Amino acid sequence: MHHYPPVGENESKEVEVASMFDAIAKRYDLLNRVLSFGLDGLWRKAAIRRLGDQKDKRILDVATGTGDVALSVLRLHPYEVVGVDIAEQMLQKARKKRVPKYFVGDLSFVQGSAESLPLLTGTFDAAIVAFGVRNFANLDAGLRSIERVLKPRAPLVVLEFGQPTNPSVRRLYQFYSRFILPAVGRCISGVQGPYDYLPDSIEAFPSGHAFLQRLLKCGFEHTTSETLTCGIVHLYTGYATGKNHSDEL
Repeated sequence: MHHYPPVGENESKEVEVASMFDAIAKRYDLLNRVLSFGLDGLWRKAAIRRLGDQKDKRILDVATGTGDVALSVLRLHPYEVVGVDIAEQMLQKARKKRVPKYFVGDLSFVQGSAESLPLLTGTFDAAIVAFGVRNFANLDAGLRSIERVLKPRAPLVVLEFGQPTNPSVRRLYQFYSRFILPAVGRCISGVQGPYDYLPDSIEAFPSGHAFLQRLLKCGFEHTTSETLTCGIVHLYTGYATGKNHSDEL
């Protein structure tokens, strides 16, 4: 069984997060289904609806993991989808998944960090991040990097865990995420670190209004937030302003 040190900051966090997710890549999809009681698919669908009309457009999926979101957005009929992740083992699994026959555009998976996306400025019509922003080594740098590669007025949709506001639901959720989830995660994956790290990362993340403020600070406007499943998950939307276009790749 693998063990990992506490996640640090910036580059050390990026390396450690990549190592953690590489270690669970083979069982990652199964773990998501089991640990979310199958709700992860519904959450992704809600996020993808927020992207709006993307027919013949170019979509970026940041922290794509094994590519489930990237494959799901193909139903919007874009002409290209690019998935980016720091964990190469996750990307290798994504590349092996079957692309629907109806999709005639381009789908690619690229290794890279959110903080320095290896992509040209102002070239994407939309971006989505599902359960990945809390793992950014530097949250503000990651958001600015995403805004840089988006066209002005292009949407960013972020799906992320939060904390339920109902006290009873919150206590139950915290017990599950602190004790049940890590035990089940270790049992299925055989890996210690990621599912002990998960509850800490959720509690440390600036959810709700605090995250909307970070979006505004990093170049997005018209930001909105809604909660799903009693506040366990938050769905955020913001629109690029072009503020970071001077930071050329």
